[in-house]
Amino acid sequence: MNEDLTAILTDIGLSKDEINLAQKLSDAGQNEELQKRLRLCRCDLMEEMHITQRKVDNLDYLLRQFKGGSSS
Repeated sequence: MNEDLTAILTDIGLSKDEINLAQKLSDAGQNEELQKRLRLCRCDLMEEMHITQRKVDNLDYLLRQFKGGSSS
C-alpha cells in the first residue's frame, strides 16, 4: 500500500514533504487525519480544474468570435 500511496500522491502533484507526511500518517494509523488532508488536496485540484475550465471556455468564446468575424 505504501508504494501505491507514494505513486498516487506523486502523480497528483504533492510535494515530497506532503508525501512524507501522508506516509507517516498512514504508518501511524491516523487515517482520519490523512483523509482530511486528502480531501483538502481534492478541493485544491477541483479548484484548479474549474479555473482551467474557465480558461478553456474563454478560448472557445474567442475562437467563435474569430470564426464569425472572418466570414463577414
